[in-house]
Amino acid sequence: MAEKKKILLVDDDKVFISMVKKFLENDYEIITASSGNEALSYYLKGQFPNLVLLDILMPVMDGWETYNRLKALSFLKDIPVAFLTSVDSDAHKDHALGIGAADFIAKPCEKNELLGRVKRILEIYEG
Repeated sequence: MAEKKKILLVDDDKVFISMVKKFLENDYEIITASSGNEALSYYLKGQFPNLVLLDILMPVMDGWETYNRLKALSFLKDIPVAFLTSVDSDAHKDHALGIGAADFIAKPCEKNELLGRVKRILEIYEG
């Protein structure tokens, strides 16, 4: 059986992390981080996921700064980062896509929508 692709889910909302894990864990290996710094620690250890799902509103280091730091550390690999956030405005979406995010997914989202978008991102970046 093929090894499951790894998704790093970065969000400070434990309830939301639990929900997303339930949505995705049958198809993917889910690694969680509750802060930008925790997400960066995976990269610094040389552990690179196949996809990062990143919230924008987090304490200490927000999603924008986390995105920039993750991208700086993954210069050897093109790891897609998709924003999965409750900040749902055209300006935020345009900014996210403008800086190279793989997608911008508004919370809350339905299981089938999230599964479909994750699958599409992985196909694009690994196809």
